[in-house]
Amino acid sequence: MKQNIYDHPEFFESYRKLRESELNYNDLLEQPTLRDMLPELKNKKVLDVGCGMGDFAKYCVNEQAREVLAIDISKNMINVAQQRNAHERINYVNISLEDLQIRQQDFDVAVSSLALHYIRDYDAVIKKMNGCLKKMGVFLFSIEHPIATARRNMDNWIIDKENSRSHYAVDHYQEEGERQQHWYIDGVVKYHRTFSTLINELILNGFQIEKVIEPIPADEAADSLPKIMNELRRPSFMIIRAKKAW
Repeated sequence: MKQNIYDHPEFFESYRKLRESELNYNDLLEQPTLRDMLPELKNKKVLDVGCGMGDFAKYCVNEQAREVLAIDISKNMINVAQQRNAHERINYVNISLEDLQIRQQDFDVAVSSLALHYIRDYDAVIKKMNGCLKKMGVFLFSIEHPIATARRNMDNWIIDKENSRSHYAVDHYQEEGERQQHWYIDGVVKYHRTFSTLINELILNGFQIEKVIEPIPADEAADSLPKIMNELRRPSFMIIRAKKAW
């Protein structure tokens, strides 16, 4: 069964408040790095997987993308995207990646922001991305870092007697699979994969790895949100850029 937590009323309202605040890890850390890693978008056809509220899709057309297909499993997300970020060159579709029927070699660029750790079958995703991209097309995606998803309860900071964060615990790293976490609501399911699995599945399915970045905050981000400096102790995100080689 596909998970759709973003249509849970309590979760969605909490998440929307987070994203509407300027002080969040997406806007201060993940998105700046992801956008820096993009190829030239002018006159390119882009697939946006897990498009959320449409901010990234709108960014793509502002960068002169010819067309953007933006998909999300959440009806709530698509509704907000259509209200806030509508554009004649963006087609928002309420569908899961697993159910998406897509033409072969149709896109120049495929991008996914913090969505793939919610999907059980990573290998199937990579195969679909390879199939939909033109040769030499770029697949760029961000995920929660394997260090962050490794521990079974995903409660990783160890608190000392002074109620400070003593260190960050990593455990069960080689045990891939489902993890459950309380994030606004109980039972949020994510899937842990090792770094080697993330990379090797790309290579085995016809991609050439071009760049891997574990984002660190800029000085101005630290000024706005001091706790983001914990990223220097451990990374929250990993961003991978790969090119379709065959």
